Amino acid sequence: MAEIGREIGWDETIENDSEFALLPGGDYPFEVTGFERGRHNGSEKLPPCNKAVVNLKLTTPEGLTATIKENLFLHSSQEGKLCAFFICIGQRKHGEKLQMNWNKVIGAKGVARIYIDKWTSDKDGREFENNKVKRYLEPEDVPAVPGFEAGKF
Repeated sequence: MAEIGREIGWDETIENDSEFALLPGGDYPFEVTGFERGRHNGSEKLPPCNKAVVNLKLTTPEGLTATIKENLFLHSSQEGKLCAFFICIGQRKHGEKLQMNWNKVIGAKGVARIYIDKWTSDKDGREFENNKVKRYLEPEDVPAVPGFEAGKF
């Protein structure tokens, strides 16, 4: 299990600032540093279903890191994205049936195409930006990532 931290007491001293880094869009090596099982309550686009929430630690060629949370929905309409994720981390090949083994996801590595998502809060109308995964790259596409050799991330 990933390190989830600890409860902080009401009168404790705090000091660790949050370090949010917004990366420019591009292809970045990642390592899965966390995984939790969750439930999607349903939306206009997707009915209720299980979901995997994975933490992806991205690394730039300069060594800057950022972590994003990615929801992988366990629904038949999202099967292609699930297949792409498992191909990306080397646990599946095209056309192969795979029983998803979530116990082997933490520590897995791959490369993802990242974009900047811009959104407006329904609560107060403020605008925000964050990084999201556009697609997971297949291992044979990895040499196209500037500053990284295949398998050396």
